[in-house]
Amino acid sequence: MNTLYLKSFIRCKRKAWLDFKGNKSFEIWSPHKAIDKIHQYQIFSEFCNGDIYTGLKGCEKGSQGVIGFKIKENFFKNITAEINPQLLVKTLGISKWGTYKYLPAVYKLGNKTTKEHLLDLAFTSILLENFQESKVNKGLVISSFRGKINVEEIYLNKKLRKKVLNILMSLNQSLEGFIPEITQDRKKCTICSWQNFCDKEAKEKRYLTDIDGIGSKTALLLKINGISDIKKLASYSEKELGDKLFKFNNQKYEKASKFIKQAKAYFYGKSFYISSNNDSYDLLSKIDKGFYIFDIESNPDSKHDFLFGFLIKNNFLSKEKHPIYKPVLNLKNYKEEAYKEIINILSSNKEWPVLHYGETEKIAIINIGKKLNFSFEEVDLLQSRFVDLHILIRSSWILPTKNYSLKTVSNWLGFEWEQKNVSGSKALYWWNQYQITGKEIFLKKIIKYNKYDCLATLNIAEWLIKNKSKKN
Repeated sequence: MNTLYLKSFIRCKRKAWLDFKGNKSFEIWSPHKAIDKIHQYQIFSEFCNGDIYTGLKGCEKGSQGVIGFKIKENFFKNITAEINPQLLVKTLGISKWGTYKYLPAVYKLGNKTTKEHLLDLAFTSILLENFQESKVNKGLVISSFRGKINVEEIYLNKKLRKKVLNILMSLNQSLEGFIPEITQDRKKCTICSWQNFCDKEAKEKRYLTDIDGIGSKTALLLKINGISDIKKLASYSEKELGDKLFKFNNQKYEKASKFIKQAKAYFYGKSFYISSNNDSYDLLSKIDKGFYIFDIESNPDSKHDFLFGFLIKNNFLSKEKHPIYKPVLNLKNYKEEAYKEIINILSSNKEWPVLHYGETEKIAIINIGKKLNFSFEEVDLLQSRFVDLHILIRSSWILPTKNYSLKTVSNWLGFEWEQKNVSGSKALYWWNQYQITGKEIFLKKIIKYNKYDCLATLNIAEWLIKNKSKKN
């Protein structure tokens, strides 16, 4: 039993079991975890003024920060435990090393201090104080916001220590048993390295949470009313189901209609055209003379859009295999030269619409206009050119997909990225690697990925136009 399993168990009992007993060939590499490690080290190094050392020698020499240090011992009721503290911070006190001791510290991404942070510190403190022969009364939660290091002190009282002991007993019992059921809260699965493994099982068992819009609470409500899987949901009448969805109030019949159609699409593997207020939206008439496809790559934590990618199509009906792709790198945040280049591209054909997938791109351009001191009328005119294909496809179609992300929809349409197992988080990982190493190979990887994002968006636009008049 170790801190990895504890943190996994808090998030998802099944993840902890898979981390311990799962077939590693089914686990996928997580860029989120790698990015988190990079940020963690950078923040810790800054907090310790660069005085960070690895392993037991760091404690013996009295480094301000120690990483890569493990403590393993008989913990409780013959249970062997191991901790690998994210960071040990030197402070005043008496320990076996002299007139100093160490406090455990964890890195926090975002503003919220979670149960995971608290229990990690409590578990670490129990083994650490025995090892260093000095009491550990508190731990630290370290984060960074707008370039400033923030430190929160957590007092590790008896109540918190007792809580972590109880959870560790439950964890030990779970690891000795059979694999737990898939969590009903599937939102947690997004960045999990076991996501593909669990997704496959969920699809085979027709889990309700595989239906777009159905979370754990709605799934529980459906199960209480005898609807246990997707097949059962697909067979319901909208009136009958709507009567059961009381929690949605005036939207209950609208929700019932959506859930049933989505279940039918998913179960039978076919798409359904639906009437909507956007039926009159003639996409082809807007883009027949030329248009842009626009996609950005961002670091949301630092609010930095580091690549703006444009695909330029002079004529939608042309059969050109390789549309013009124009990447604009913004290597330094808020770089005016990059912003002006972006506006120049868009201004070269002022009547052309800008097709994108999701709200991020439109927001980014509005912000650029404001930073360049555009008038209200200029910003309004610029944003009026944007066409969000994500909104358009969701308002016009029910697809046999788990969600309506760019990757999911494009994969369903048969589009393939040349790079394997890529994602926005993988691009962010490459960006971090470029910042650390300065190697241009990482920029080339990001640019290639972004180009395929643009091509995927184009593919969706082509499908929408081709299938616009098809009704089921």
